Amino acid sequence: MIDQQPTAPGDVDGFLERLAALAEGSGGPAGDGPSAPSSVGTVRLRSPLRGEEIAPTRTELAASSEVPDSENNGGFFPQAPRSLADAHISESEVEAIILRLLLHCGKATGLEIAQQIALPFPVVQPLLAAFKTRQWLALKGSTSLNDYVYEITDAGLQRARRHAEQCSYFGAVPVALSDYRAGVAAQSLQKTSPRIEDLHRAFADLTLGAKMFARLGRAITSGRGLFLYGRPGNGKTSIAERITAAYGSSIWIPRAISAWGEIVRLFDPSCHEEMRPAASERILQAEKGDLRWVRIRRPTIVVGGELTMDSLEIIVHKDTGVSEAPIQMKSNCGTLVIDDFGRQRVLPATLLNRWIVPLEKRHDYLCLASGRKIRVPFDQFIVFATNLEPKDLVDEAFLRRIPYKIDVDNPTMEEFRQLFSRSCQTLGIAYRREVLDHLIAAHYEATGRQMRFCHARDLLHQVAIYCKFHERPAEMSIEAIDAAAEDYFSML
Repeated sequence: MIDQQPTAPGDVDGFLERLAALAEGSGGPAGDGPSAPSSVGTVRLRSPLRGEEIAPTRTELAASSEVPDSENNGGFFPQAPRSLADAHISESEVEAIILRLLLHCGKATGLEIAQQIALPFPVVQPLLAAFKTRQWLALKGSTSLNDYVYEITDAGLQRARRHAEQCSYFGAVPVALSDYRAGVAAQSLQKTSPRIEDLHRAFADLTLGAKMFARLGRAITSGRGLFLYGRPGNGKTSIAERITAAYGSSIWIPRAISAWGEIVRLFDPSCHEEMRPAASERILQAEKGDLRWVRIRRPTIVVGGELTMDSLEIIVHKDTGVSEAPIQMKSNCGTLVIDDFGRQRVLPATLLNRWIVPLEKRHDYLCLASGRKIRVPFDQFIVFATNLEPKDLVDEAFLRRIPYKIDVDNPTMEEFRQLFSRSCQTLGIAYRREVLDHLIAAHYEATGRQMRFCHARDLLHQVAIYCKFHERPAEMSIEAIDAAAEDYFSML
């Protein structure tokens, strides 16, 4: 259980550390839900409720790493609410979150509560006073910041347990669905016009011909999506994964959304990369920003054969009462890549029928746990990447809604040579033109084998392993390239 001694003035980080101890398996007051380990790859504190995030403290904001000041998110910046009405959230929703928080930690200062639920302290303070009047909370001490240590009473425990029976969430107060829609509209890809230099920067590490570059540029400028098709190994996935970079580096998304009183978690560390404020923005974000929102890199979400129809709907975690947003919602204002399209467990026609209207109208309808339907933005650049012929997978009606279809063809001889030269620099292998001439003559022209964009990288990786095994300097040699080709092309 958390130490029940009064919290020292300003000891916010200590409180959060004790709260995080619950997530690591420490016991807690009656009514605790099961604990869950922290997500791999994130350093944020997490609550015991399957990944509910603890809002960032101002100390964390000040100590965070920097990001560039220039962002391309339409100038959108979520302002801190001045009241519950300004936050478009009901008092009953905030009440439930605060009481569930104190159900698990017993006592906390008003400032600690405000930081945990990500609302400004002046907004939270009157609520705590009202809860004290209703005898749900009791004062157990004061601090030097015109604040008090609040402890939940027996009456408060009973009310908190009733709230916890419906939902165990006690993270950041969710953002109203209407505010989320407005945020997506302000940061929409449709409002972004990538320039040619943005496209060059996005694809700087790929070898693209002028015609391919121009076709991709037109598709990206449209913001509507495309089919990338063609033979395997020519970089369809690599191209798709770099498209988002042309639209700007960051957007703001809510940590969670409230719709008809139900909480839908949107921010997902497995899909979203949080960006810390730059030095010039730290004070602004800490003092004026709405901490219920988090700034992330424009998302690029790639799904392959694991995609199912359930992934496209809101998922309800019955043990916590918290819902999870579907992948298309998590990819809003970014890129959603359906890789290996046609090889999913769900039939292509079923998937496309589900999205045919959202692609046209740019919004989707999702069903909440209560059965209510909500309208959410469908605002992402969708890429269908496949080795199959698109017309064999979908009908004309769907192809019309994906206006750009690009065949990613084999590299030309000049592009193939450029690939080898660049890959040698990347891998630190000494490049020798005469060895490449031998490879092309012996293993392509003599056999009728077609070149692929992936061959340079894959063969040079094998050359590097060959040199390491034979304890030789990393360089192209006829012996090494022949051994690499023999191993690599044996069944191709």
